[in-house]
Amino acid sequence: MTKPAPIYLDYQATTPLAPEARAAMMPYLEAQFGNPHSMHAMGRAAAAAVELARDRVAALLPHGGATIFTSGATEAINWAIKGMLRPGMTLAVSDIEHAAVLDTAEFLAGQGVKIIRLPVGPDGVVDLAQAADLLPAQVDLLCVMQVNNEIGTIQPVAALAALAHQRGGLMLCDAVQGYGRLALPEGADMIALSAHKIHGPKGIGALWLRDGVLPVPLMHGGGQQQGLRSGTLAPALCVGFGVAAMLAGENIAADAAHVRALAVRLQEMLGEGWVLNGSALERWPGNLNLRRAGLDVARLMSDVRGVMFSAGSACASGSGRPSHVLQAIGLDAAAARSSIRLGFGRYTLMEQVECAAKLINDAVQQQNLWGA
Repeated sequence: MTKPAPIYLDYQATTPLAPEARAAMMPYLEAQFGNPHSMHAMGRAAAAAVELARDRVAALLPHGGATIFTSGATEAINWAIKGMLRPGMTLAVSDIEHAAVLDTAEFLAGQGVKIIRLPVGPDGVVDLAQAADLLPAQVDLLCVMQVNNEIGTIQPVAALAALAHQRGGLMLCDAVQGYGRLALPEGADMIALSAHKIHGPKGIGALWLRDGVLPVPLMHGGGQQQGLRSGTLAPALCVGFGVAAMLAGENIAADAAHVRALAVRLQEMLGEGWVLNGSALERWPGNLNLRRAGLDVARLMSDVRGVMFSAGSACASGSGRPSHVLQAIGLDAAAARSSIRLGFGRYTLMEQVECAAKLINDAVQQQNLWGA
């Protein structure tokens, strides 16, 4: 008997590599293996491919500025924050930022940087009036993500950027979950990206810098990428990122419509008893974080092994800690433990979400019959 193919509903953790991106990468893993920083013909050809990829990534970003490739969004975020702050400066972050931001903030707090935390409401959105009250007259850097990776809520980044500028500071936006899916908000001075969240390869991201914004380099060596980030670039990864970005731009409206239809159908089939975590309106519909009273999520994941979904952020899986995002929106430990995250996108089929909903509901029914 043929084993059913797994149903992948964890798009916030990573996305399938686009076939077009894979095809474009292959020559640079085989015959076209030149170092893009070499001056001979193979090197120049590789450099041209890298610059085309950079242009494609930048096409979805604000006009102007510099797009610097990194190993991923975590490096981009670390560089942006550590490269702009010194002891005595002030960093403000929301309570629901990714660990790349929060852990960096904790590290810098030990180096003498003042940290201000901005809470979110039960809807998972930063309240602008409250933020204005909490921020001091001088803020050196404000970090708020565009779309939350755990609950999918969209933050008022443009308004927060304006607030940071009024206080004499800069704005860093973690746009990992929004890039290629939504129009990027105006006002950010630095934007962190990751290729593998938009059907590109793992191991590459980027930091976009507004003209005149120059964080101190973290990587020193050969002075590549305008002396801002040393290290030999991988043309295959750059090319894959570029093609994925190009496809995202071309398909942004169609992808969004497809994802909305999937979200409606999935919630419809799951039926009553599920509560959406975070705002129903200010959100990316491809992220449904749902809770059900009394649900044993560990048992559910074991009973529905053919469906790939998350009990929270993939970055914190196995930690045993309740989600800091779910705690920030006011859920107690029991409610947080009864929450699951279902994520989907371009390559998710309608029949897959319908099948997943049935499998999840059947497993939940068994828990109800035998006791959670």
